[in-house]
Amino acid sequence: MRGTVNLDTMKAAFFTANGPAKTVLRVLDVARPEPGPGQVRVRVALSAINPGDMWMRTNSSPEDFRPVGDRTGRIPHQDGTGVIDAVGAGVDESRLGERVWIWLAGSGTPWGTAAQWTVVPSEQAVRLPDGTSDELGASLGIPAMTAHRCLHADGSPKDRTVLVAAGAGAVGHYAIELGKIAGARIVTTVSGPEKAALARAAGADLVVNYRDADAARQILDATGPVDRVIEVALTDNLELDLTVAAPGATIVTYAAQPADPALPVFRLMWPNLVLRFALLLTEPRDALLHAAAEITSALERNLLSPLPVHAFDLADVAAAHEAVENGITGKVVLDLR
Repeated sequence: MRGTVNLDTMKAAFFTANGPAKTVLRVLDVARPEPGPGQVRVRVALSAINPGDMWMRTNSSPEDFRPVGDRTGRIPHQDGTGVIDAVGAGVDESRLGERVWIWLAGSGTPWGTAAQWTVVPSEQAVRLPDGTSDELGASLGIPAMTAHRCLHADGSPKDRTVLVAAGAGAVGHYAIELGKIAGARIVTTVSGPEKAALARAAGADLVVNYRDADAARQILDATGPVDRVIEVALTDNLELDLTVAAPGATIVTYAAQPADPALPVFRLMWPNLVLRFALLLTEPRDALLHAAAEITSALERNLLSPLPVHAFDLADVAAAHEAVENGITGKVVLDLR
């Protein structure tokens, strides 16, 4: 099938300007997309929400608002699950009816997953192995692929000690599981007992409350210096990271806080540390495809698990965004089944 839209419509969350969720998010009838060359159309089952979706809702540039039928705007969300129901030119028709997990759906297009249908390049709709739930598939995308990139950007983590900040968060959860699959020793930090239980269930070798005054000493006594740090809050945690990092260690951060850290250059320089930044939207394409393949392989072996899932109806998309903004533990999804 060719073209961009047809005369049929669908329900979709939609925003035409930046702002608070309740102010700008609306559920509207918009034109249903048709897949172009190399694309597939997916009937969405679950649409997953990430913190990055909050940033896009408040920081989209004018060129991000694109024509969707007779409207101009943007459908939010990058991740989800569903079933392929149409394919574009160059895509094998054997993919019709295939259950898939989706990554970066709304990158460079208005067609996010917060809609009854979305269109993506065929390789961004990845076969969901038999027996894998929609909830687990929807939880992957940006969190699991970011975790994979953070673990592997500097070579295999096998036999390395990796400190994962916020092990009960979505990226942290999959950094623990994918790190263990790769043969790493995983240390993680959390803020309390409930999150500690989630991190242990994911397979962390050591769980430390970062609020403890002796958190760094607990890590060093148990594992010695760490080879890699996967960091979500560099401004808050840099002192801990520097204290436990081994010479030549890598600190890779995948999120930005409102206040940038003041970098102690000599303390970074003396042990020859590497400070790396990871943003999935601009990572090399081959790294993304490699991550998707390895995540799917882990699914096939039943080695990945979902975080607690909090489901909202499409009509409650603004409340779902607010739940993410308020720091709810687990994964927030829109259920479009």
